[in-house]
Amino acid sequence: MSSPLDPQHAPVGDVGAALMIVDSRLKTVHDGRTGADPEQQALMEQFIASLGPEGVDDVLDGTCTLIYIFMTWLRKAHESQGKDVIEYVVPTLVGTLRMMPKSVPPEAIPTMAGLVVAAGIGLSPNLWREQYGDWTKEEMTPLEATAFLLAEHINRITEDPDSATRLITDALSRTDED
Repeated sequence: MSSPLDPQHAPVGDVGAALMIVDSRLKTVHDGRTGADPEQQALMEQFIASLGPEGVDDVLDGTCTLIYIFMTWLRKAHESQGKDVIEYVVPTLVGTLRMMPKSVPPEAIPTMAGLVVAAGIGLSPNLWREQYGDWTKEEMTPLEATAFLLAEHINRITEDPDSATRLITDALSRTDED
């Protein structure tokens, strides 16, 4: 029996835009910059503003899709080593989010942990979150940080700074072919 939170019932959203945002953050970190380039930040804000309310919702759904795909990959990688993805990924994620109090308010951390656990057990993170009402403005940066941290975790495991981005672009290419 299928759960109402099964990913097959979830909107995919704008995965390309969500990936662009996460990849931009990854490149900023790997270029050794301590903060976002003001020009790049202005362009990103302009891009987000150009989306309108529906477009922003699509990017939110796309970010949740990224989280789902990243957690699916991490679950398979951990299971191949006889490990539980929840046990090894969630505590590290929560610990890192807690070290980011300017960007991630403490009250957003349980939601982000819940999204990751939902994805880790094969549920749709956006449908899981939808049970609790609309997204709040305070959850936007934590959501982006969660997707970023999962991507960075994949990149560290594979020892390849582009692995997580390539994982998504390959999946998008396969979808386009179908």
